[in-house]
Formats: sequence, structure tokens, C-alpha cells
Amino acid sequence: MIKQDTTKIIVFSVLMLAAVAGYWGWQKLHTPPVISSPEKAAVRPDPDQVRFAPNAPQLSFLKIKAVEAFPEPLVEPLNGRITYDDNRTARVFSPLAGRIIKISGEIGMRVKKGDSLLVLDSPDFAVATSDSAKADADLLRKKEVYERAKSLYQIKGIARKDVEQAITDLQQAEAELRRAKARMKNLNASAPTPTNQFILRSPIAGTVSERQINAGSEIRPDATSSLFVITDPTHLWAQIDLPERHLDKVALGGLVSIEVDAYPGEVFEGKVTAISGALDPLTRRIQVRCQLDNTALKLKPEMFARITPISNAKSKLPRVPNTSIVTQGLFNFIFIEQSTGVLQRRRVTLSMQGSEYAYVKEGLQPGERIVTSGALLLNSELGAANDAVRN
Repeated sequence: MIKQDTTKIIVFSVLMLAAVAGYWGWQKLHTPPVISSPEKAAVRPDPDQVRFAPNAPQLSFLKIKAVEAFPEPLVEPLNGRITYDDNRTARVFSPLAGRIIKISGEIGMRVKKGDSLLVLDSPDFAVATSDSAKADADLLRKKEVYERAKSLYQIKGIARKDVEQAITDLQQAEAELRRAKARMKNLNASAPTPTNQFILRSPIAGTVSERQINAGSEIRPDATSSLFVITDPTHLWAQIDLPERHLDKVALGGLVSIEVDAYPGEVFEGKVTAISGALDPLTRRIQVRCQLDNTALKLKPEMFARITPISNAKSKLPRVPNTSIVTQGLFNFIFIEQSTGVLQRRRVTLSMQGSEYAYVKEGLQPGERIVTSGALLLNSELGAANDAVRN
């Protein structure tokens, strides 16, 4: 009897365990999965952001600079050079032959109109001063002869033809004196007595920018190179060799930006004042002249320059070096410094890209700090980080 009761208990226990197991299996099949709340989901890092510690060694390989705005260019930079403003420049030659005995004008010296540049020992000048003195004396004598002839004619002491001859001689003496005085004026000299020391004077006020002579040198009036160049260095010209395909981008009064190797990143502004009326048949270029203000005296004649016609509109665009641009497919990107060690990749739209710089039309504001060197390394670092997150 006891054995039968024990058997019933065991069977009952097995049936209960089977029922419980079946219940849990059914509940697992019909119960929907539990989805974790958004607050507890894992946060994926920004795929366009790179973060470094403030003292990370990678930062030493980057160059970061604030973006500056410049007028929008109409074409790529053109080859040009800085020249003298010929309207404010005098190339001084000697009108006489001779030997230099003293030089007063030195390079960089400010001179006024009429200041001495050099003293020349010139026999030709002695002849000119002698002719002037003789013309003075001859005119004085001819005036006396005329006055005496006129007095004698009034008392019937001489014939009329003698008076007429005296008048002719007087007129000739006056003409000779005018010629001699004009010669002395042309030499910018006036000597009371004959002398062979000619003083070459500055024809304009300005600065001596070139001197091509030495003391004791023999010079001639038909020399091919000037002795001095006197100019106003605060006003210069810029000459452009303009390809004919860009002629429609340049107009009188238009603005240009000028850059030279001596001052990287600095831009000078000029204005178009003359455009050649014909094309050079050999170079297929058109000469364009621009006037520029050189008050700071940074620019020098004969400097090579990169000259860019720019829009006259007041709006300006951010300009970035090409080394700061990362190109992926059809799109361009720039890395922006958000804070120390935090760099954000941003897509930008370019207006124009030249050999050194690009102008950003959309996606960048002046004053933002961008990576100008090391952008490719950053892009590789960003790609590696994104691959690691995906894996």
C-alpha cells in the first residue's frame, strides 16, 4: 500500500515539472522581445569628428589658421610685374659730354626740382657759356651803334641805308642772344662768367632710385642708359600680360589684387587705367596697365607679381590654401577647429580654385580656424576610426 502511494507521488511530481516546463516554453514563444530604451542605447561617435588630447603628439603635425576673406576673383592669377609710374618718373641723361668730378645724388636720396645731381667738367659747357656772354656783349654794342646811327641820321650825318643796316645788325644780335639764353635754359644753368663746370640738376622732385655712374667716368649725351632715375616711389604701375581669352574679364576702372613673393599672404589692390589697343602677334597677349598705391613703400619696380582681376562688388569670400582641402569623389571637405584637439570635417562648395588658393562659396565663414597643413593625415585618421567603430 505504501509502495503504491510513493509511486503516485513520483508520477505526480513528474507531471507537474512537465507542465511547468511547457508553460515557460509557451511563454517564451509568445512573449515579444524587450527593446532597450533610447536612453540606455550605446552612443555612436560623430563620424566627421576627430578628437585628440590637448597634448597629443598628432597636433604638432597640424597647422591651424584663421580664415580671411578676399574679393572674389574673376580669373586665375595672371603673370605681371611692378614698374615705375612713368607719369611721376624722370630718367636723367647728360646733355653734354664731359668727365664727372663730383656726384651729389645718391640712391634713396630725396631731391627737389633743381637740386644738383653731379658736377661735370665739360668743354661743351664752356662754349655755351662763352656764347651767351658774347651774345650779351654783342647786343650791347649793336644797341650803341644803332643809337649813334639814329642820332647822325637826324642831323643828316649819314645815309638812311646806314641806319637800316644798324637796325638789321641789332635784330640779329637780339636773335643770337635769345638763342644763347635758350641754350643755357635748356641746360638748366646760368653762369655769369664762362666756366667749364656743368651742374646736372634734377628735373623733378622725388627719390633717386637708380644711379649708373661713378666719379671720374666719361659720359656722352648719346648714351643709351640714363645716369639717374628720379621717381615718386609711392605711386607705381603693374603691367599684366593678359591672354586674349580673358579680355572680357578686364575693363577700365576695374579692380585687381596683387601679390608678390616678398610678402606671402599680403594682398595689394590696384585699378586698371589702360588696356592696349592691339594684341601682340608673337605672344598673343594684351598689355594691361594698373595703377597702385605704394604708400608703405613695400613694392619695388621690376618685382614679379601675380595679378588677379577681382569683382568690384563689396562682398568677399573666404580664401583657403589648397593644402587645406580634402577631395572625396565629387565633394570637397575642410577640417574646422571647434576647440583644442577637436576637429570637425565639413563639406564646402568652392567658387574658384587656383594653383595655390581656393575661394569658398558655401560652408565656411571668415574668422573660423581651419587646418591648413595636415588635412590628409586627419582624413586618414578619421577613416580608420570609423572603420574601427563599424567592426
